[in-house]
Amino acid sequence: MALILQITTRDVPHSEALESHIREKAEKLGKFYPHIMSCRITVELPHKHKHQGRLFDVHIDITVPGSELVVNRVANEDVYVAVRDAFDAAKRQLEDYARRQRGDTKVHAPVLHGKITHLFKTEDYGFIETVDGLELYFHRDNLAGHDFDQLAEGDEVQFLEDIGSEGYQAKRISTGKHHIPGSE
Repeated sequence: MALILQITTRDVPHSEALESHIREKAEKLGKFYPHIMSCRITVELPHKHKHQGRLFDVHIDITVPGSELVVNRVANEDVYVAVRDAFDAAKRQLEDYARRQRGDTKVHAPVLHGKITHLFKTEDYGFIETVDGLELYFHRDNLAGHDFDQLAEGDEVQFLEDIGSEGYQAKRISTGKHHIPGSE
């Protein structure tokens, strides 16, 4: 099925380079998800008196079997950046649509509980013991909005487990009042 492509510009001077750029982006979407029936792109320069700079708005309307996906008002002072951002948003919507069509669901990593067993504050890292008795490495950069220097051995934490270059490690660590299962 051939992709029907419609490009509309409003209050934007015609540019072969811009139109070619938009066509390339639309072709990439078509290769990513070949069941697109039509793709309508509107690039406009609305008359806004509130802004010093002029912001280009990009709107994308994609028709796929059984649905319509819409990217509204991605704005930027650089028309090429606005087009890029709008097509990135369209690709994310197509990914979600394709996932739903396949019946896939997004799986999130489970939040795990543990206690800090070792801290090496001068080297900016430590270890967390999981409820299973495993020790996972973590770096100060893996704390989610908390001060590494305030941590103490024995602190209860929540975290996500991730695979790193040295093996499994803890990421997105948060501290606070967490109930560790089995620690009654």
